[in-house]
Amino acid sequence: MSRALPLSPPTTPGSPITQGTPSGAPASSPAGPRSPLGALLVRVRGALPVLPVVAVVALLGLPIAPSGEGGASIADAMSGLLVVGCAVRLVRDRRRPLSPGAAAVLALPVIGIAVAAADAAGPGAGLTGLTRYLQIFVLAPSAVVLLVRDRRDLRLLAWAFVALALWQGTVGVHQYVTGTGASYQGEDVRAVGTFGPTDVMGMATVVAFGLVCAVALALGSGTARQRTPAVVCALALLPPLALSFSRGAWIATALACGAQLALAGVRRAVKVGAVVAAVAVILVGGLGVGTEMLQQRLDSITQVTDAPDQSVVDRYTMWAAAVDMWRDHPLTGVGLKGFPDHRDGHASLALSSGSDIGGAGTAYSKQPLLSPHNMYLLVLSEQGLIGLLALAGSWLALLVCALRGLVRVRRAPPDGPAAAGGGPARTATGLDCALIACGLLCWQLVDFVYADIGGPSTVLTGVCFGLVAWWALVDRVSPLSLASEAGVSPTRSAGPGASARPDAPDTPDTPDTPDAPTASDASAAPVSEAAAPPVSASAASPGSSPTPGSAKEAPTR
Repeated sequence: MSRALPLSPPTTPGSPITQGTPSGAPASSPAGPRSPLGALLVRVRGALPVLPVVAVVALLGLPIAPSGEGGASIADAMSGLLVVGCAVRLVRDRRRPLSPGAAAVLALPVIGIAVAAADAAGPGAGLTGLTRYLQIFVLAPSAVVLLVRDRRDLRLLAWAFVALALWQGTVGVHQYVTGTGASYQGEDVRAVGTFGPTDVMGMATVVAFGLVCAVALALGSGTARQRTPAVVCALALLPPLALSFSRGAWIATALACGAQLALAGVRRAVKVGAVVAAVAVILVGGLGVGTEMLQQRLDSITQVTDAPDQSVVDRYTMWAAAVDMWRDHPLTGVGLKGFPDHRDGHASLALSSGSDIGGAGTAYSKQPLLSPHNMYLLVLSEQGLIGLLALAGSWLALLVCALRGLVRVRRAPPDGPAAAGGGPARTATGLDCALIACGLLCWQLVDFVYADIGGPSTVLTGVCFGLVAWWALVDRVSPLSLASEAGVSPTRSAGPGASARPDAPDTPDTPDTPDAPTASDASAAPVSEAAAPPVSASAASPGSSPTPGSAKEAPTR
């Protein structure tokens, strides 16, 4: 069914025409100057819906008590409150916030998780595993999708990732310099941040997420106000990532940032790659930057088959054990939390009794090897083909939709066209958000080859999947995208006397839009799928010129 667009009012010579304001709306008076405190309060009020997600990220910066049991942290508790709050809001509003396709992609992992939980060794193990998997791969991502409203919220969370990475990286560098880090080759020099030696991958994961977000913000931004601090933050996060001595994080970060460079443009990728290679040659080859430990760790990446160390031997042994478990239970696996119980029956004698941990305020101890350190093999061994296909299918759908979103913004007109003022064209709107989503997902999928879920930092994985899911499944149907296509900005309904200040298409002042505009809201009516801004006669017909006091009707669709 087609809808007729509102008719444009008659125009008189010299009468001003307000772009992006519906016809017949009263002219609004310009807003007066705001104080810095007032502007800050307005920004905070606009970000209130997404602040609980920021709180989850911020709570990961608190010191975590060392524990080998992998219990829930305060950030996990906050994510639980996040999920409960979203559920209450959905029940209260009685609305369907997601399309059926988006809901299906997010809920697809539930199939394998539920089957594996029913096949667990005991009800306690099944309930614990079910809760953890649903939190990381279904509930937390869905809550983030529901709370993120527009691209400005996504950028806010990306900067929260960067801030957390800078904090954890600063703590990690201090640990290396003062010799108070986790034990590595007999010395307490491994940077682990506030996560302690029981979660040596925690700081590496946080710093890598921050680095990927900083690179995306730098490559996709058209303004120096965002690009310059993003470049500085990316460079500052390189030392703590190196001092984490995490080979898996290094490989995943290199591939994710390389993919971001390629997606941002081949020419830019070649230039940045040449600069990075030149700087690396100067620092490492010319000035000798880098310790002997770091050099040995880098060399060990290429020696995993010729002369593997004990950690690599343990990993290969557990990988083989996971594959052997799957062969015995090909469809449903051994059940959630079943890998430790079946490990000794399928592993060879090359497997050690556990990994050595110590330092960073923790006494020396042996940490048992309870997982294969490969997410795909862990899911295959515990959930079988059903679980792996369901979980991997959800990730593949997110990847395809995220790349389609990137292609969409690459084809969109830039936010500062050269034809408008004669200057150089700027970056297309939303490119930084697309690079954030694609980079985070690429990093996670690569890192899952060398790691799995576990530890206090795991909750950040759920937030990461939520950001990717919002960009891949929601952005193209959000009020922001509709307004971008229409050429106006979605704003909150304004009261009498409020000004309808035009904004950038992807950075509205207040993204919330009312369900139905009233007469007092006419000056800031939201954009819907079936309505577009009124088109004047001159805009509707390039070759015609309206006569004074007359106007043509806008076309219907």
